[in-house]
Amino acid sequence: MVIKMHLYRFFLLCILALFSSMSNAQLVDVIKKIKPSVVAIGIYNPTASPRIQLVGTGFVISPGNLVVTNYHVVSRGLDESKMETYVVLSGSVQQVKQHQITSRRLAPEHDLALLSIDSQLPAVTLSSQSELASEGLEIAFTGYPITSVLGLYPATHRGIIAAHSPIIIPADQASQLHAAALRQLRQPYLIYQLDAVAYPGNSGSPLYNAANGEVIGVINQTYIKASKESVLSDPSGISYAIPAQYIQQLKSN
Repeated sequence: MVIKMHLYRFFLLCILALFSSMSNAQLVDVIKKIKPSVVAIGIYNPTASPRIQLVGTGFVISPGNLVVTNYHVVSRGLDESKMETYVVLSGSVQQVKQHQITSRRLAPEHDLALLSIDSQLPAVTLSSQSELASEGLEIAFTGYPITSVLGLYPATHRGIIAAHSPIIIPADQASQLHAAALRQLRQPYLIYQLDAVAYPGNSGSPLYNAANGEVIGVINQTYIKASKESVLSDPSGISYAIPAQYIQQLKSN
């Protein structure tokens, strides 16, 4: 009996290892497909050094000249006297291209922004489902964590959808909440709570199904246990994302 139990455990471990290996192989291919569509959002100042300050992440959707990011990433007031403008950056490391933003559509109540750029880039596959993805689904997201420190080196994090939770809109203080966002808080909608670690620079990163790369949401918030300074040294491991159905709504408006 003891020998049979050991054999059973051995075969179970082998099966689990096989499934884990297959899952990792899938994610390797998915990341290669996603990365060309991931961009950085920055503020360009021709008189500053460096000239571009990275403020978040975005990703390209069909037809290739539309970039999705968070509203809070592009809501900061710019200094016109210094000719500051928001720009989109594609590529990585030494092969970085700068793209001008020609127009933008904003949905503060969903913390989303849709930017039109003057270029065509590879687009992700965006989920067309109106229902939320299932709890327990294995997910990943790719973006620029801690943008001002690490630069244009896209990184991928993985986890699962932990829960469907009421909306949390990031703001340093109540006065920064848009009127439409305040109205939405009185009638909250559900977003994804993730068992995964995201950082401030991940705002706007595509959240996708780890098995096939279909984008199901946008990273918009990470839960901070103590202070903003501790988010790097002591991350909570809880992050949030806006479902892709609200991207589809913004795109069709």
